[in-house]
Amino acid sequence: MSFKGKVVLVTGAGRGIGREIAASFGTQGAWVAANDITPVNLDRTVQQISDAGGVVKDYVTDISKKMPVQAMVAQILDEWERIDILVNNAGVEPHAPLLDLDAWDWQRTIDVNLSGPFYTTQTVGRIMRGQEQGVIVNIASIAGRAHGLKDRSAYVASKMGLIGLTRESARELAAHNIRVNAVCPGVIETEMTAELRHNESMVAKWLEDIPQSRLGQPQDIAGLVLFLCSDAARYITGQAINVDGGKVMN
Repeated sequence: MSFKGKVVLVTGAGRGIGREIAASFGTQGAWVAANDITPVNLDRTVQQISDAGGVVKDYVTDISKKMPVQAMVAQILDEWERIDILVNNAGVEPHAPLLDLDAWDWQRTIDVNLSGPFYTTQTVGRIMRGQEQGVIVNIASIAGRAHGLKDRSAYVASKMGLIGLTRESARELAAHNIRVNAVCPGVIETEMTAELRHNESMVAKWLEDIPQSRLGQPQDIAGLVLFLCSDAARYITGQAINVDGGKVMN
């Protein structure tokens, strides 16, 4: 799957799944616009892609706000003239029981996990419409499908909304040769799950429900994202695909 000369915007590229997706596109010849809210982790992503001979530029932006998103996209266009692929990966996951969840955590989760992809999809989608082609992939979660998570009401609600946004975006944008899909990871070994993975009994419980008897790796997600963005997937749109070792089969 070669993406030589394609311009790819990956949000939340500073660590975990986002970093792996950005790096994978870089190794396949894409020009990577790597976004995150802070340069602290993003610098490492840029270094990794550059060291591997890839082309990358960092864009430090809070995607939960419309005007910064529009400014970032304008800057990418000034520098690279087009955007061929958008991967909405940035996300947050507060842990708190519903009755104790702080209103700020609720709003921040909806802003980052759902409003952010709306702003980027709308802004980049207009560019892709003019190009008469494009691919958008949203990183959702099995929590947004048939598998909820205890003490994650904001996260679950945002990911269910993101799957809905994926389907409606695919329906509307198909006329402009733009495909939109969602990838729904299970438990992946990243910084976001690191604290939970220290709990051996919790990990054992997770593995009981996973037919493949292992946790996922960021590469497992990146591989599917690249496939969905390739010409091999040109007839796939509006789908939400689980990547969870068989935990949720629907």
